[in-house]
Amino acid sequence: MDNHGKFGLKKVINASGKMTILGVSKVSDQVAAAQKAAGQTFFEMADLTVKSGQYVADLLGAENATIVSSASSGIALSTAAVIGQGDVYHTYHHLTDRISKREIIIPKGHNVNYGTGVEVMVTLGGGKLVEAGWANECTPEQVEIEITDKTAALLYIKSHHTVQKSMLTIPQMSEIAKKYGLPLIVDVAAEEDLKKYYAQGADLVIYSGAKAIEAPSSAVVVGRNPYVPWVQLQNKGIGRAMKIGKDNIIGFVTALEEYLSNGSESGEHMIARLTPFIDQLNAISGLSAQLVQDSAGRDIFRASVKVTSDKLSALAVISALKVGDLAIYTREYQANNGIIEFDIRAVDAAEMTAIITKLQTIMAS
Repeated sequence: MDNHGKFGLKKVINASGKMTILGVSKVSDQVAAAQKAAGQTFFEMADLTVKSGQYVADLLGAENATIVSSASSGIALSTAAVIGQGDVYHTYHHLTDRISKREIIIPKGHNVNYGTGVEVMVTLGGGKLVEAGWANECTPEQVEIEITDKTAALLYIKSHHTVQKSMLTIPQMSEIAKKYGLPLIVDVAAEEDLKKYYAQGADLVIYSGAKAIEAPSSAVVVGRNPYVPWVQLQNKGIGRAMKIGKDNIIGFVTALEEYLSNGSESGEHMIARLTPFIDQLNAISGLSAQLVQDSAGRDIFRASVKVTSDKLSALAVISALKVGDLAIYTREYQANNGIIEFDIRAVDAAEMTAIITKLQTIMAS
């Protein structure tokens, strides 16, 4: 009996992208084998943490790095690190009144809910989030006017969840950080370029392991000294509650090596796979499909489907796709506008056929 049968779970087709609610990614056979080998032996975990991080840093051309349990934990640990600055007392008492420099400045349009709020993770790390600018605008000047003697760091979130227009860039944020002698934390959880943001001046760059890299549950914080060792010190503090296991550390490194060797699926290849799929969608009465690129500008293409039926709304179609023994999950961000998006990065040809079949049944009902 497989896991779905054992626990009475539905089969799932993930056409929503690399989403935490569905387990994010599939790991390769090589990564699974590496996890198994690591899980069946022992390490000095502190040594593994430091040396695996340095190994990853060398692969990425960075000064240092550390592997953590998730991108969310990376935000919390990085926040605690820049506040405590390596102080051992702070590590054990991270909300101590001895430290008043706790403000983390973020563009207002970056304080988003990605499954939880960015502010939740900053607060968990002992920080006080300060929003700069407006939801639809943040300039360098608007960031600078929020800096005080209580500012511990600047934080930038690069994500399709955030407001894209009228926002200062990471290089601009880096210039401000350097001008005021502050560290810059950049969360780029789903991004695919593992060197770009470090090169743009970020001091701590957080990538999800389970998204573009297709590792097991994990993340990596790539950055500079002394900030990375300060993050690692938090393993004796709040990091204890969000520790990563030896199998996932080794799994992450193996997945990273594969990613650096093979890359991810190109936009061109996605378009080739999407073209016949979109043709089939357009053959279904009540649907109108077209090719669209990721809103954050990544080399990711999807099928955007407008529900034109008089009988069914996009929200009704989305709900119906999840009913039954086979649940099909899509991108729902524009459902209120009557649009459903299909992300096919984790969808094979047989699953595309299953999506078409289920949609034909739903739209004919």
